[in-house]
Amino acid sequence: MSIHQPGRRLMHNVPLRFVQKKVTGGGARATNASLSLTSMIDFLVVTVVFLLITFSASGETSMPKGVKFPDAENTLDMIDAPLVAVTDSLVLVDGNAAGNTRDIEESKNLRRIDELHNVLKGKREVWKQLHPQKEFPGVVVLQIDQNVKAVVVKSVFQTAAFAGYPNVSFMVGGIPKTSAAN
Repeated sequence: MSIHQPGRRLMHNVPLRFVQKKVTGGGARATNASLSLTSMIDFLVVTVVFLLITFSASGETSMPKGVKFPDAENTLDMIDAPLVAVTDSLVLVDGNAAGNTRDIEESKNLRRIDELHNVLKGKREVWKQLHPQKEFPGVVVLQIDQNVKAVVVKSVFQTAAFAGYPNVSFMVGGIPKTSAAN
């Protein structure tokens, strides 16, 4: 074997014409792709602005239309717990239908809402499976229109307690605190 001048030799022996073109640098396209920096920055800015707008640190939730909450002076930020919403005759858990209150309104008697009980019990079991080492807090947030009858509120409260949620918080509208410097 004779001594050759140093240089590129890899793939030069392949008898295919398109391989020869690529090896010698005569290919149609460059091997490195370029990315427009302006479009990438635009994309990142739009993504960051979207995330900032949709971020909610205090756990704000959407309110159903036409629901008016009772007002309260002493309030706390939202907690992470199942949200039971009661409107005219519909019971929702985290936005999904979980019962009806027409029977309770008509009979005017306390009654367990079976669909609500089953959904809350299922949520409790899922929480226990996800957090096997922790004690279940048993907290539920009730989002109830101020025009809902007391017997319905009591029935929802009692159903939540039967399902393993004895700690109930009510979602209310906050009253601005006034200074007592008069």
